Amino acid sequence: MKALINRLEKTMKKRDLLKYFDESLLDKLFGFCYARTNDSYEADELCSDIVYALAEAANHDGEIENVYPFIWKVARNVYADFSGRRRKRTETFCDGVSDEMLLSVADEGEPDNTAEQLTFIYRRIAFLTKAYREAMILFYIEGLSTAEIAKRQNTSEGAIRQRLFSARQKIKIEVEKMADTCNKPVALDKIDFVIWGTGSPGWGDPRNVCTRMFSKHIVWLCRKKPMSASEIAEELNVPTVYVEEELEILCEGENGEYGLLRRLDNGKYVLNFILLDKDVFEKANAIYTEQLPKICDTISSYIDEHKAEYLAFPYLNKKTDMNLIIWQQITNIADAFSHCVECSLEKNDFSDIPETKRPFSVFGYVDNGKYYGGGWDGVTAQNVCGFSNIRLDNIYITRIKKHFSCGLEVSKEPRIQLALRAIDGLDIATLSEAEKEHAAKAIECGYLYRDGDMLYTKILVNSLSDENRLFDISNNLRNGYFDTDAASVAEKIASLIKKSVPDYLIGEWRLANTLAEMPVLDAVVECLIEKGILTPPEDGIGAEGCWMGVKK
Repeated sequence: MKALINRLEKTMKKRDLLKYFDESLLDKLFGFCYARTNDSYEADELCSDIVYALAEAANHDGEIENVYPFIWKVARNVYADFSGRRRKRTETFCDGVSDEMLLSVADEGEPDNTAEQLTFIYRRIAFLTKAYREAMILFYIEGLSTAEIAKRQNTSEGAIRQRLFSARQKIKIEVEKMADTCNKPVALDKIDFVIWGTGSPGWGDPRNVCTRMFSKHIVWLCRKKPMSASEIAEELNVPTVYVEEELEILCEGENGEYGLLRRLDNGKYVLNFILLDKDVFEKANAIYTEQLPKICDTISSYIDEHKAEYLAFPYLNKKTDMNLIIWQQITNIADAFSHCVECSLEKNDFSDIPETKRPFSVFGYVDNGKYYGGGWDGVTAQNVCGFSNIRLDNIYITRIKKHFSCGLEVSKEPRIQLALRAIDGLDIATLSEAEKEHAAKAIECGYLYRDGDMLYTKILVNSLSDENRLFDISNNLRNGYFDTDAASVAEKIASLIKKSVPDYLIGEWRLANTLAEMPVLDAVVECLIEKGILTPPEDGIGAEGCWMGVKK
């Protein structure tokens, strides 16, 4: 660009003008003419007149201060005469901004701000979409002919001329707004949202490509309405090339199959997952929370009625703790009501809607400053501490921190190994000094407890053969205890989903219902704590919410 600027600022004799008569200049002049005539024959005629006028000028004495401003001034004058001869009014680029601006020219008598104009034009080229941007660069910067560009872009020469014309039109408009946009900062206001996932993300979690603020803004803009790359670029005031790259990443996701955005046939982009704004999210939450007093009363009564059944389950621990059992079961207990709502939605509201099937699905809401819900995570292992198969599970919510995560290697966790060895009791005297140190840490985090000279496993332990019936007691809460209230909530939730979720995502209505019921788990926990049914661990770390399944 610097070399081009220096070239523009060079003073020369008029007779040296002929040195610039090369194929590149002729192509640019033809582009100038074609854009104004939209007819190849008339463009040829006009281009010939301009070349003749320039050749005439080269035969006269005198100097030219800046060659390209002079060339384009001649071109404008010839075109003005040409238009008059045709007796046809034609709107041109000559009202202050024209093709020559692409080569940084100003009218004679105006201040020379060539370098500044060049910088701005290059900047505006960056805001064009890929096809138009490439055509502009190849034509004006690399000096290729329209025929060469057409061959490179695998299209017709007419299409290239149209792209150049359209790109020039866009730049013309933008240059006219230069004062307002030139120094406008990147428009990235703080915005954040929470995205949950369900399923198996082993093949690629699409959330992993949406961690930067730039990505989140693009996602948010596409949630409001379908937007093209150039529209997003204008909204954020960043070059289109960056937006295009980000759009490709967001559409492909991490695996090339499932991204957070999808591209429509018209070239615009829309959201590819359910994302509720604050108002909709809070309205959905409110529909559930209105029922919380009834939900909690029913749950409390159910737990009391089935206490003996809970305690009779064949855990492998030396002693059974009702508090630990309910903590283990709390997710299923609290989920019973929303399950009934979901069944009502499936039967009465979305029975004719084909469900979207994905190995891993995401859904989310705009962050409202509150933390909702929790999760369930676990890990499996084989041939550790005399057990052929082991499964470790834990829930995590506001009151309970996570212990076990996917990817944990049990063979490298001495505290977990001690918990496995202590199921039937572990004599402290048999432990090495290093093992005693690990045992102390295991007691501290709730994996073990001491009874005299023996250590026992505090985490609930069951046989893997009982795993399928482990939650049957709590799941029975889904059968007839909430039907009437659930149907009332389902009717309201269905109405909100149909208003707020795009038609192309309606097949994921279950995920929208999951977002709606997020406050329920924490609210039920707090209610049961108040009633004395649950006791939370100190600092969120304990045996509460953890359990192990084992097989010899």
